Amino acid sequence: MARSARQSKILELISIKEIETQDELARELRNANFDITQATISRDIKELGLTKILSSSGKYKYCLVTSEEQGISSKYITIFKESVISVRQAMNLAVVRTMKGMAQAIASFVDKLNINNLLGAVNGEDTIMLIFPTENFASEAVDALNGLLN
Repeated sequence: MARSARQSKILELISIKEIETQDELARELRNANFDITQATISRDIKELGLTKILSSSGKYKYCLVTSEEQGISSKYITIFKESVISVRQAMNLAVVRTMKGMAQAIASFVDKLNINNLLGAVNGEDTIMLIFPTENFASEAVDALNGLLN
């Protein structure tokens, strides 16, 4: 099938499913009757400008972002990695410790992540408290945020 049809299907798939790997994407395309190779998928991902973002479930997924948004995203991730000291759970809370003066910037980034069931965030100068309805949601968020640090 034509490249445009295949790339349209890729955009459709990533908009309705959380696709985390190229293998998952290849499987979905094969299920939709596209004959696809790993090299073609890699090329399509690059041509479409797809990137991986943290989904609300705490896993990474492919998505389409503009080059401006992608630049902001990568800058925020770098700032996150360099500024966060620790992410720990305290019952239904996630407590993020940052370098002095960085809590506001990190809280803004965390807000952009659209973390599943995040009720709110409160920050000071070097600490952010993320509030969740249950301990399980807090635990998932802590795992996802710690995943960004690695």
